[in-house]
Amino acid sequence: MFQSFDDVSEGHLSRERVTRLREELQRRQLDGFIIPRQDEFQGEYVAPYAERLRWLSGFAGSWGLAILMRDRAAIFVDGRYTIQVRHQVDTAIFTPRHLVEEPPAEWIEKELKPGEVLGYDPWLMTAEQISRFEKAAAKAGAKLVPVDSNPIDAVWAEQPKRPAKPVSVQPTQFSGKSAKDKLTDVAKSLEKAGADAVVLTQPDSVAWAFNIRGGDVAYTPVVLSYAILHRKGEAELFIDADKLPEDVSAHLRGIVRIRPAAEIEASLANLGQQKARVQIDPDWAPERIRAVLAQSGADIVAGKDPCVLPKARKNATEQEGARAAQKRDGVAVTRFLCWLDRAAPKGDQDEVTVAQKLAEFRAEGGMLKDLSFDSISGVGPNAAIPHYRVSKASALPLKNGEIYLIDSGAQYQDGTTDITRTVIIGSPTPEMKDRFTRVLKGMIALSRIRFPKGTCGSQLDVLARQPQWMAGLDFDHGTGHGVGSYLSVHEGPARINKSDRTPLEPGMILSNEPGYYKEGQYGIRIENLILVREPEAISGGERPMMSFETLTLAPIDRRLIEPGLLSPEERDWLNAYHARVEREIGAFLEGEELAWLKQSCAAV
Repeated sequence: MFQSFDDVSEGHLSRERVTRLREELQRRQLDGFIIPRQDEFQGEYVAPYAERLRWLSGFAGSWGLAILMRDRAAIFVDGRYTIQVRHQVDTAIFTPRHLVEEPPAEWIEKELKPGEVLGYDPWLMTAEQISRFEKAAAKAGAKLVPVDSNPIDAVWAEQPKRPAKPVSVQPTQFSGKSAKDKLTDVAKSLEKAGADAVVLTQPDSVAWAFNIRGGDVAYTPVVLSYAILHRKGEAELFIDADKLPEDVSAHLRGIVRIRPAAEIEASLANLGQQKARVQIDPDWAPERIRAVLAQSGADIVAGKDPCVLPKARKNATEQEGARAAQKRDGVAVTRFLCWLDRAAPKGDQDEVTVAQKLAEFRAEGGMLKDLSFDSISGVGPNAAIPHYRVSKASALPLKNGEIYLIDSGAQYQDGTTDITRTVIIGSPTPEMKDRFTRVLKGMIALSRIRFPKGTCGSQLDVLARQPQWMAGLDFDHGTGHGVGSYLSVHEGPARINKSDRTPLEPGMILSNEPGYYKEGQYGIRIENLILVREPEAISGGERPMMSFETLTLAPIDRRLIEPGLLSPEERDWLNAYHARVEREIGAFLEGEELAWLKQSCAAV
């Protein structure tokens, strides 16, 4: 319906494709080439034309990077994909590497030989990445060089065309603030930073700043475009005009100058000729943008994208929209879980059919624009793959005695959702109950915490892991990520993981999703979205403390809980949460579904 379940991995074709690319590299006098998963906008989701890494290697994850040399190659993935990558790529060609344990820069320093020339596409790599990779190549006695055109595009005969979906307006009834006011705020931030202009390279920042949405990539309603915002208030949006319907043109008229996408380099060069101080975010800006500015004489100011923090701090309108979207989504998920409880034991459902059923329930609720990502629908061993992508070829049937995990989300015009529920089909083993309860304890600990201003996600991450650490267990992914307002389901800058240093601020929406994965057997994850509340005084305390409001509303499978592992405080939280779910979601259910909800939300 919204998600394709075709097998998109073509690892069996990679040998022939790698041969063609190596021939092209030799023609260009390159010894190797870097192939990132990202496109020119560094997005998690990319249009089909930009799936160069998947086309070459077969790897279909949302983040990865390969380095192909004439006689060797490596592919780098994070902890989400260490299992998946070995299933999808030809490991006789690409040696899988763990992104954290052996980063690409270290591989370059160790593996490149003196005199070798490693090419890269400067539109697909950030300025920060290239700075690190150049230093690594220099230490190896090798050289890193940009290419004028991507060699993969030269050998990919059937490469899809670039998207041309129409743009739409996100009205202030959902955005809570006009585009004109947002641009005024950005201009003030530029004045404070001493910059004349800033280049916006992240499509969700462009969408947020101008209150527009698009359909250029799956699941994230953005327009693949760049913008330049000036301190004096002028703005330029680089986009093909034929993507702008009349109502969108009218919306943008007077606040931004529309320029063809191909004119971005000319505008950057013009800034340089004016000796302007231009702010770019080196963590996100393509190296090509930095290079054009530098070569034309601009004074480059390194700074964070000025839209990122205000976008993450949801205003009152966006917060109310998130609550409405979560409740609507919770009704759909609850109806699905009720249906699943009846259907799964019959033995005629598989990972694809149940994911399709959930999409149907969401569509019946109204206001659904799209899913927010490919639903991760896994049973048994597939549930143990954290970012498993189900296909018709890989789908397993749901069987009694197995755990089923569904991680899914939706895009509504008033909010973006992301929820994971793990259920048992039949009866769980004692080990399953132990692991599930430890994951639940970690999720509850994060839900209940109070914390002072300035606290960042890395300081809270341990709360979600401590119950597993005490048993010698852990999970190899972050505990939480930011979530947008009818934008990216994975939104920066704040995250909850072992290393994040961004202070949490009121209005931020994050996921809370600890997990446990037993390779080849089962996986567990429980995920709610949480909203950072304003600081509040605590009776007898000396400092006001922030806290989290849980937004997600759907039952947690009580059959997988070992009550004896829960503390009284944890039991109280769970019972209060289920009482709230029954009260708020039950108002939209009746008959068998309402009866099932009441039973599922009974006190532990």
